[in-house]
Amino acid sequence: MSMVTEKMISDKIRFMQDTLYVIGGKWKLPILIAIYHGNTRFSDIKSYLPHITSRTLSKELSELEANHLVIKTAHSSKTVKYEFAPYGKSLSPVIRSMTEWGEQHRKKILGK
Repeated sequence: MSMVTEKMISDKIRFMQDTLYVIGGKWKLPILIAIYHGNTRFSDIKSYLPHITSRTLSKELSELEANHLVIKTAHSSKTVKYEFAPYGKSLSPVIRSMTEWGEQHRKKILGK
């Protein structure tokens, strides 16, 4: 049996904090889920998240782009699309797992 060292635990905590920094907050995961399900135009993402402002959506998308999770493509002066970057696709199993866990948790808490 291997011994878990203090450094190993510290590293794991740091890695989790890095993850939460990149995808945490109120809007990043909902934005990623909207894109994951094919809502690639700015206006589609915004309509999927009715309480987000255009300014906040733009800021969050810029941060996701800076972290190489999404790619922004301008198709015309009025049409901007977002899609998962190749690196961003590595989040797909994380998003699926979190969604499944959330569904199970909701059922457990609601007693269903």
